[in-house]
Amino acid sequence: MTDHVEVDLSGAPQTMLATFYAKALDADLPNSILHDRWAKQIVDRIDYDWSRTTITAANSPAVTTRSAHFDRWTRQFLTANPHAVVLHLGCGLDSRFFRVGPGPDVLWYDIDYPEVAALREQLYPAADGYRVVSASVTDPGWLADIPRDRPVLMLGEGLTMYLTEADGVALLRRIVAHFPSGELQFDAFSRFGIRTQWSNAVVRRSGATLYWGINRPDEIVAAVPGVRLLAWQSPFETDSFGQVSWAFRVLGRAMSGVRATKYMAQYHRYAF
Repeated sequence: MTDHVEVDLSGAPQTMLATFYAKALDADLPNSILHDRWAKQIVDRIDYDWSRTTITAANSPAVTTRSAHFDRWTRQFLTANPHAVVLHLGCGLDSRFFRVGPGPDVLWYDIDYPEVAALREQLYPAADGYRVVSASVTDPGWLADIPRDRPVLMLGEGLTMYLTEADGVALLRRIVAHFPSGELQFDAFSRFGIRTQWSNAVVRRSGATLYWGINRPDEIVAAVPGVRLLAWQSPFETDSFGQVSWAFRVLGRAMSGVRATKYMAQYHRYAF
């Protein structure tokens, strides 16, 4: 690995720098939620003006509680399916493979835009069972090279809102058709959340645009034949949210009192 890496990204790829920086800041906190030592080490090696992300230690739990929740769901799936394929879609610089430690028989694929994949390969070591795929997740071609004889975990944290509904549904359908069984795990914004994207400083500063809003899980069940709902939660209903500061808990209670804000963000989990 090189000692120092310059980064120049815009649009959706730039937003992943903000989420990654949140994890690095969290790693330095005495009450760290994610304990992501990789994020801390890699942020220190990247030449970037991190103030552009608008992320601070105070607002980092908005990111780290989500990642901790999906780490928990990932471990649950892999405990039950130790020979699985993991498709970590729109992975950005996330260190989930290294945080989770999926086991020797798992085939793990981190998939993202070519410029992000190239950056990952500079910053992370090679590992058995681990591959980086350089492609847009909406390009159907990359899936052809993935073994189809194992159960799959499709993990899309911070992904769906950057896709159009047509591209997102087509992606989910391709994955369900490719594998014999598995799970789809992802977070989503409601349509209200998409309409109010101007309030999201991370998205606004990157120049990215949010497209796909999902209000309820029955929309996914209807759009993707063969899937069934396992879990659907507001972030405020999760165990990981219980780890935040009192100020965040107060905010969460206030937002939970109004359905539109309670489910502005959602965590989805489906089996097929």
